[in-house]
Amino acid sequence: MLNHFCKTPLWECNDELVRVAQGAQPADLVIRHANLVSVTTHEILPDTDIAVACGRVAYLGLGEHTAEHCIGPDTLVVDATGLYAAPGLMDSHIHVESAMIGVAEYARAVVPHGTTGIFCDPHEVGNVTGMPGVRAMFEDARRVPLKAMMTPPSCVPAVTGVEDTGAEVTAADIADSMGWDNVVALGEMMNFPGILSCEENAIDEVRATLEADRVVTGHFPSPDRDRALSAYVASGVSSCHESGSFDEVLAKLRLGMWVQLRQGSAWLNLPGYLPQLVASGVDTRHCLLCSDDNHPHTLVDEGHMDRILRTAVELGLDPVTALQMATINCAEYFGLGHDMGSITPGKCADIVLLDDLETFRARKVFIDGELVAEDGRVLFSVAPYNWPEWMTHTMNLGFSPTVETFRIPAPGRADGTARVRAMGIEPGDTLTRDIVVEVPVVGGALQADPAHDVLKVAVFDRHHGAAGTHAFGFVTGFGIHGALAQTVSHDAHNLLVMGDNDEDMALAARTLAECGGGEVAVADGRVLALVELPVCGLMSTERVEVVAEKVGAARRAWEQMGCTMPSPFMTMGVMSLACVPEIRLTNRGYVNCLTFEMEPLLIDS
Repeated sequence: MLNHFCKTPLWECNDELVRVAQGAQPADLVIRHANLVSVTTHEILPDTDIAVACGRVAYLGLGEHTAEHCIGPDTLVVDATGLYAAPGLMDSHIHVESAMIGVAEYARAVVPHGTTGIFCDPHEVGNVTGMPGVRAMFEDARRVPLKAMMTPPSCVPAVTGVEDTGAEVTAADIADSMGWDNVVALGEMMNFPGILSCEENAIDEVRATLEADRVVTGHFPSPDRDRALSAYVASGVSSCHESGSFDEVLAKLRLGMWVQLRQGSAWLNLPGYLPQLVASGVDTRHCLLCSDDNHPHTLVDEGHMDRILRTAVELGLDPVTALQMATINCAEYFGLGHDMGSITPGKCADIVLLDDLETFRARKVFIDGELVAEDGRVLFSVAPYNWPEWMTHTMNLGFSPTVETFRIPAPGRADGTARVRAMGIEPGDTLTRDIVVEVPVVGGALQADPAHDVLKVAVFDRHHGAAGTHAFGFVTGFGIHGALAQTVSHDAHNLLVMGDNDEDMALAARTLAECGGGEVAVADGRVLALVELPVCGLMSTERVEVVAEKVGAARRAWEQMGCTMPSPFMTMGVMSLACVPEIRLTNRGYVNCLTFEMEPLLIDS
């Protein structure tokens, strides 16, 4: 695979690297006396020198050997005594939009933490504006040194026939995107039912990717570990980040998959399986680390891949093994191991100098041999991106929500109670339980039951105006008084509203309709917090620190309203994700994500 992410292709500069390595030509950069993390041999190599030219490593001074012969009058020499030199960190699966900022601003947030590469699937923007929006995302990305390797969205919509999105991505679109110079793989194939049923578009997307010699990333949350999983892998899908237990991880590894071990802002999966994986002694060469979704406050307050590495080591993973999962394993899976993933001659000089292998605090970050961050400060600047107008006017409800909008009729039901289907939320996980609860019926309408933590939920198609539809449901697990609404609602990103009373729900919905989308918390007729996201209803035009501050205010509003779960907005945002078990609510109604059939709201007595 041709690599368009390095400063200079190897075939254009290999002669120069040969001369630098032998001392016939001075290096551009020499890092001296580092403790080199050798991810190729699982060693720490003390007092190592690293010589860099043309943005690539030319020479390693190991043992008694030094890079003094590579130093000329204009060579930048960096003393790394006491520091650990590791390959630049890579996130093997990330949706940048979840941080509510564009890729360039994302780079400002993560590069100081040692991240030099991300493999991003912009299927959030894809669901709102299609492939033109995806292209715009990566025009933004070209403005910064962070290597943003793209995996175009495979599932727009995520599952056909159960929801309405703002756009559609076809196999022909995917085939075309495989010719883009920033594409390295197909984005997560969430439509595993389509693969298992040999649905034409899903299968053809995989075929187009394989024909282009790219890998197909996956999403397989099904409990099946036999025929369905084998069939999914046999189709050509070769990785998965949707594992909730060690048994799932092991089953996928045994079938040859690469397993992306996930620790995002809300999906805290590592504690659920990593200790068992470590204890098992299973070979981890096919294990990668990923965040999947990060809220801006996580990036600003806690970090990015350095945060995941800290967690992995705290859970018992050897630090060098952890670094392998965030560097060489990742590069090799995506077919970039010949250029990235290790500090070895010929490879891109993506290098992070770390204080230690416990905190993974980055002192200096180099991308293609250029110093891009130091002591937590980014050293490049980027102006706000000029998003096209068609990406900043995507809120199209076709009406103004009122209190009456949220009345849920209970045909033929007298005042009293009714049994309804509800989504049971598990904090820190993407899964929901399909449960039955009893709710009050007043004046022929179903009511929330806040005393028993049963809230109303509504999903409105925000893409098709007056022609759009909406549906109602119920949810347990949030424990709030008031209402919350957001247009960050995976994957169609329709308007999602949840609350214990119709008045607050109507105010929340109107607030987002008026500001172009985002997230809002309302209680007792008052807006407690608002995060405006005018770009596709998903991203802000402000700095990540400002967005993080607003999200922090929203988080405090959630707590004020009674919620204690981590990243509740993110957990709320997947209540309409129609490809993850067990039950979800879209604008068309309840979707059984095991059978992929629609389910009624009311349960017959």
